[in-house]
Amino acid sequence: MRHPGVVLIAFVLAIGLIALLVAKAVEEARPPPGAALGERVYYRYCVDCHGRDGRGSWRAALFLIRPGDLTDAARLGQDSDAYLRELIKQGGAPLGMPGMPGFGMHLDDRQIAAVVEYVRSLSRPDGRGG
Repeated sequence: MRHPGVVLIAFVLAIGLIALLVAKAVEEARPPPGAALGERVYYRYCVDCHGRDGRGSWRAALFLIRPGDLTDAARLGQDSDAYLRELIKQGGAPLGMPGMPGFGMHLDDRQIAAVVEYVRSLSRPDGRGG
């Protein structure tokens, strides 16, 4: 090797770039400024699996989890608000969907209702929550 210093600097830069990419990949998603309660709760508890847009995230795919597509209006139209509230509160296992964890220990009824409202908004034509 003619220039071990150059190789060392290149190696350190490569490690730094990899660390930056990993940090960006695992960065916590944040709701837009002024987001309503449902969207804030969704970003805190749901976005890791369901993704920002409700279609699923790469993080869930890494663990071979296929969360429901929250943008599918036909599918969501079949589910009542009461069902969605129970699914969020108790998790999917009691309802035949074992991949969905329950959040009843973390969320109160008002927060769960707000998430249901936000999730329903993801399947509307404009695709905007709020």
